[in-house]
Amino acid sequence: MEKVVWKVEGMTCTNCALTINQYLQKKGSSDVKVNFIGGEVSFTLPADSSKISIAQGIEGLGYHIVDEPLMQQLPKKKKFFSNHLQRFSFCLPFTLVLLLHMLPWHIHFLMNPWIQLAICIPVFWVGMGYFGTSAIKSLRSGIPNMNVLIALGATAAFTYSLIGTIGSLGMNYLFYETTATIITLVFLGEWVEHKSVSATQNELNKLARSQPLMANMIAFDEQHKELIFPVESTQLRVGDLVLIKTGEQVPSDCKIIWGEAQVNESLVTGESRPLLKQKKDTLIGGSIISEGALKAQVTATGKDTVLSNILNLVKQAQGEKPPIQQLADRISAIFVPAVISISTVTFLLNYYVFQIPAADSLMRSIAVLVISCPCAMGLATPAAIAVGLGRAAKNGILFRNAKALELFKNIKTVIFDKTGTLTMGQFVIADFKYSSLSEEEFKRIIFSLEKYSNHPIAKTIGSEWKINNAIQWKKIEEIKGIGMKAEDAEGNIYQLGSHKIASNLTSDNSHTAYLLINETLEGWVDLEDQIRKESFEVISFLHSKNIQTILLSGDSLQRTKQVADELGISQIFAEKSPEEKLSIVAQINEKTPTVMVGDGINDAPALAKATIGISMSEATQLAVQSAQVVLMNKGIQHLPLALGLGKHTFTTIQQNLFWAFIYNIVAIPIAAMGLLHPGIAALAMGFSDVILAINSIRLNYKNVL
Repeated sequence: MEKVVWKVEGMTCTNCALTINQYLQKKGSSDVKVNFIGGEVSFTLPADSSKISIAQGIEGLGYHIVDEPLMQQLPKKKKFFSNHLQRFSFCLPFTLVLLLHMLPWHIHFLMNPWIQLAICIPVFWVGMGYFGTSAIKSLRSGIPNMNVLIALGATAAFTYSLIGTIGSLGMNYLFYETTATIITLVFLGEWVEHKSVSATQNELNKLARSQPLMANMIAFDEQHKELIFPVESTQLRVGDLVLIKTGEQVPSDCKIIWGEAQVNESLVTGESRPLLKQKKDTLIGGSIISEGALKAQVTATGKDTVLSNILNLVKQAQGEKPPIQQLADRISAIFVPAVISISTVTFLLNYYVFQIPAADSLMRSIAVLVISCPCAMGLATPAAIAVGLGRAAKNGILFRNAKALELFKNIKTVIFDKTGTLTMGQFVIADFKYSSLSEEEFKRIIFSLEKYSNHPIAKTIGSEWKINNAIQWKKIEEIKGIGMKAEDAEGNIYQLGSHKIASNLTSDNSHTAYLLINETLEGWVDLEDQIRKESFEVISFLHSKNIQTILLSGDSLQRTKQVADELGISQIFAEKSPEEKLSIVAQINEKTPTVMVGDGINDAPALAKATIGISMSEATQLAVQSAQVVLMNKGIQHLPLALGLGKHTFTTIQQNLFWAFIYNIVAIPIAAMGLLHPGIAALAMGFSDVILAINSIRLNYKNVL
C-alpha cells in the first residue's frame, strides 16, 4: 500500500478536516491524518483505488490539491474567483450601493424593489456559488459546516425579499441589503481569518522555506582531473561530491571528506554560534558555512534529510489532538444542527409568543445563524499548537506529539542522566593501569572491545587508542549499563565495564572501566568529563520554579556525587542499569509527573516510561528516538524554553477555548433578542476566529520562562 501526502487548500475549520477524513475512510484509506492548519493530508492508499479517483473526490468536496503533475490529469475547471479577497472585492461595490437607500436622504431609484433585486443578484450568485455549494457538499458528507449557517441566513433574507418584491408587499419586506451584507462581510472575515491563521504557521514556514540552491558539484574527467560545475540542489543524489565555500548554504545533508569550517546550524538547532566541523563530521542541509571551505559527500536528499524529517514530525504533531480538545470536538460535531434549531425556535418565539413582526423575527433568526461560530471551537487548539510547535522547532526543540504540550503543565520533577546530558560527553583518558599485560596488548584488547559500542566512553577510547590489528572475536555482546563481554577463538572470556563486573575482586570503585580476563582483574582506565556550562543555569532555573531535580546514572557513586554536588542536586541514584533506571523512573512517576532527560542511547526505556521523555541525541539520530521531545542543539540550554513553551501553549489553548465557548454562549442570545443586525453579526462571526489566531500568535513573542 502506498503512503500519500498531499497539500490541500480550502480547509478553514475542524469540520473541513472531518469531512475529508470521513471521505477518505469511506474510500477504504487507512492511517488518515488531516491537519487543516497546515493543509496537510496523509493517508495510505487502498489497493483498489487510484490517486486520480481519490483526488477527484476531494476536489468534488470543494477543496483543492496542490500537486501540479496530479492536477494536470484531472479535468480543468474554470473558476471566476480563486480566493475570498477577490470575492469580497467583487461583492463590495454592489453591497455599498444597496446600503445607500438606508441613508437619511433617499435615492429614489434605489427604493425600487426590482432595482434592489438586480443589484443583489450578482452578490447572491457569488455567495451561493461558494457558501451554498460548500453547504450542500458538507450535508452530503454528513458533517454540516459553518457555510450551512451562512447559506441558510443569506437565502432566508433573499427569499423573504423576493416574495415581498413579487407580491409588492412594501419596503418592510425588502432585505436585499441584509443578504448582500452577510455574504460580503463573511467573505471579508474569512479572508482576514485565513491570513491570521496562516500567520500561526509562520515559524514553521520559515523552516520549510527552501528555494532550490546552486551547488558546486565535483566530478572527474577521464584523466581523473577534478571538475567543478554548478547544479541545482534538487538534482543532487546520494554519493555525489560537492564543494561548499564561505557564505554558501549546505545544499543537502552531507559528510565532510576534506577541509574544516565554522558552520551556522541555527536554522535547525536554534544555536546561532558557529560550530567547528572537520573531516568525517556531518552537515545538515540548510546550514551556512560561516568561514572555511569543505568538500563533502551527499548522504541524504529530499524527504530523507534531517530538515525534512523535522518538518514531517512537527506536522504530524500538529495533526494530533491533546485531550483538552476532545470536548470541543464533540460540541463542534453537533453545533450546526443545534444552531439551526435555536434559530428556528428564535423565530417562533419572537413571532408567536412575543408578537414581534415577521420581518423583525426573521432578522433575529438570521442573526443567530450568522453570528454563531463553530470554527472557533475547532480552531482553538490547532492554532495554539501550530505556534507553539513552530517556535519550538525554530529553537531546536522538537515535540514528537501534541500531547506532550499539555502534560508539561503538571511537571514537578526532572530526572537527568549524567554522561552527555549534564556533562559534555567528550571524554579524555586521564589515567590507566595494567598488571600482567604489556601496554600495547592492554590497549589492543580494550580497543577491540570498545569498537563495538556506541557509548561516549567507548568512542573516546576508540579514537585515542585506534589500532589496526584488532582482535577478531568469536562472540561479543554489549550488556547495557554494565559494559562489553567477548570470547576469543581460544575460549578466553574478556569483560570491560563498570565496577559491577569487578566488585568481588576489588573494593576500589573510583575508576571508569575495569578489564577482566577469565574473571581476573587485569587493569582499569580512568576518563574525565566536563560539566556543561549551561547545566548550572538550567538546574538553578528549575530550582527557582520549585521543580525537584534528580541525577540518575550508570556511573560510579563517587563520580555521580561529585557532579551532583557541583550542580546542587541533592538526590542521586548511581551505578544503575537501564532496567534499574526504568524501575526508578516508574516509581517516581507514580508519585508525581516526571520529565526524564537523557542521551537516548542507554536511557530509551526510562525515557519512554516518564511522563515526558526528553532526548539529548544528535540530529542525525532523530528518527530513532523514543523520547517525546528532542533537544537538537547538543545541549540542555533550551530545556527551560521547552518546559515554558509546553505550559504556555496549554494556557493559550485554555484561553482560546474559553473565548470560543463564551463568544457563542453570549453572542447567540444577544442576536436572538434582536440587539444585533445580521450584517454586524456576520462581521462579528468572521472576526471571532481572528481573535483566537492573534492570541495564539502572541506565543511567538511571549516570555515563557
